Amino acid sequence: MAKQTVAEQYVDLLARAGVRRMYGVVGDSLNPVVDAVRRHDAMDWIQVRHEEVAAFAAGAEAQLTGRLAACAGSCGPGNLHLINGLFDAHRSMAPVVALAAQIPSSEIGTGYFQETHPDRLFQECSHYSELISTPRQMPRVVQTAIQHAVGRRGVSVVALSGDVAAEHSPDRGAELAMPLERPAVRPGDQELAGLIQLVDAAEKVTVFCGRGVEGAHAEVMAFAEKVKAPVGHALRGKEHIQYDNPYDVGMSGLLGYGAAYEAMHEADLLLLLGTDFPYTDFLPRDVRTVQIDIQPERLGRRTQLDFAVWGDVRETLKCLTPAVREKPSRRFLDRMLDRHVHALESAVGAYTRGVEKHTPIHPEYVASVLDEVAAEDAVFTVDTGMCCVWAARYLTPNGQRRILGSFVHGSMANALPQAIGAQFLERGRQVVSLSGDGGFSMLMGDFLTLVQYDLPVKVVVFNNSTLGMVDLEMMVDGLPPHGTAYPHTDYAAIAGAAGARGIRVEKPTEVRDALREAFSHDGPALVDVVTDPDALAVPPKITTEQLTGFALSASRAVLTGGVGRMVHLARANLRNIPLP
Repeated sequence: MAKQTVAEQYVDLLARAGVRRMYGVVGDSLNPVVDAVRRHDAMDWIQVRHEEVAAFAAGAEAQLTGRLAACAGSCGPGNLHLINGLFDAHRSMAPVVALAAQIPSSEIGTGYFQETHPDRLFQECSHYSELISTPRQMPRVVQTAIQHAVGRRGVSVVALSGDVAAEHSPDRGAELAMPLERPAVRPGDQELAGLIQLVDAAEKVTVFCGRGVEGAHAEVMAFAEKVKAPVGHALRGKEHIQYDNPYDVGMSGLLGYGAAYEAMHEADLLLLLGTDFPYTDFLPRDVRTVQIDIQPERLGRRTQLDFAVWGDVRETLKCLTPAVREKPSRRFLDRMLDRHVHALESAVGAYTRGVEKHTPIHPEYVASVLDEVAAEDAVFTVDTGMCCVWAARYLTPNGQRRILGSFVHGSMANALPQAIGAQFLERGRQVVSLSGDGGFSMLMGDFLTLVQYDLPVKVVVFNNSTLGMVDLEMMVDGLPPHGTAYPHTDYAAIAGAAGARGIRVEKPTEVRDALREAFSHDGPALVDVVTDPDALAVPPKITTEQLTGFALSASRAVLTGGVGRMVHLARANLRNIPLP
């Protein structure tokens, strides 16, 4: 049997680990690997226009499936372009293996053309970053990279010179054991006993959920029912916990709404479930706090804890809920549910009256209609900035929909690249990119990738010709907005010229039909909605001092605007409160 080259063995190992696509831009140092992908039956090479897009697309695949994904960049500038998307994937705990091609191995260290040292450069955004300098390192280095990415949930980087990639590996290698799923982890008996004691001793318990509650919806609901706890969430927990939740009190944080902030601060005991919530100003300092997380290094790094529990949220609650005493009173829970409804109702008024006649179009109205007409199992990718506000307040989770964004890294221009990865994963599923005009124009070249592969992504551009969130940040600091304006651009015309369906919307009465037309189109489509650049408003009772640093509760929201169908869900929860 003919020997494999290093490149062939690299591709074969990734394929055996479940990788089906490698996103990247070709280049001479990558040629052996790209050719190996071309000849492999189980993997496709996905040609993008910018390597940053490749990393974002691979990260989106990994976040949606939990499985390994891959991207690649050629030597020097090629692999350097990967770094922003890899930072996002790593901070989102997306298992991604990136190939950073290297200059000829004999020239490393000589200041050669395009020389960089990717094994050093990518250390901050990876769990593992190593150079393969000789064929004899295969397949162990690649296996180690895969195990780090899957086992620790994050990025691994393999640096590989083109000449080494073209050499034959010493042998085909054994069938290596590569565990591709993480085990369930429950806390020890001593930790569990201490946690039970804390819950039983508290009269008022609040639960605050992050992304770590994924797959634990039923367990969180059972616990909340037994201890009569209001349940709030961070933005990354929204899609996993807000639906079918009669204990929902909304979201805390910079984009918060509802009564989550009050429920956290007025409790006797706060349980932080699977969240690495970074905004410490929103966390109480005088409430007993417990954190449960599968990542032990995250325990206590945001706020002082009274008790730390290392374990999966689901497995921990399976052990905890049957063991704690049921609390007899719903008084605290019902008071928070009532406050949640009132907080949402007070937010509905602004930007919701007469919106169908207002020009330029209110972006809140666009997001609200989008939420209504999108598919029940749609995947939404959301640009950083004001699009995060609209997603947080208007996209209604239901257990089938997914919402991806650069919610930890906070990069611009993430939505379109993530939509590419999501759509390749499942061509028959509706994928919608909520793109700001700033973010879309930054990596607009990869709209051509949609056209090239006939990916039916629907891009909704909130076109207000400004960096709206930056405008707000500057005003909060007492500065006049500067350097944030863009010239008016017809993105629908650009989409049409590229060979996609482009729809321009300038009147609110056209929004619903435009979205429906785009969604019914078989291929890629872009809806260019001209929105109001002045749609940001600060409530008059909020002082500049209160606004500084965005250290605000949900009831003191930075941004006015409605909350879509969430107010109806809150009212329904309030109606379901049992009579005394």
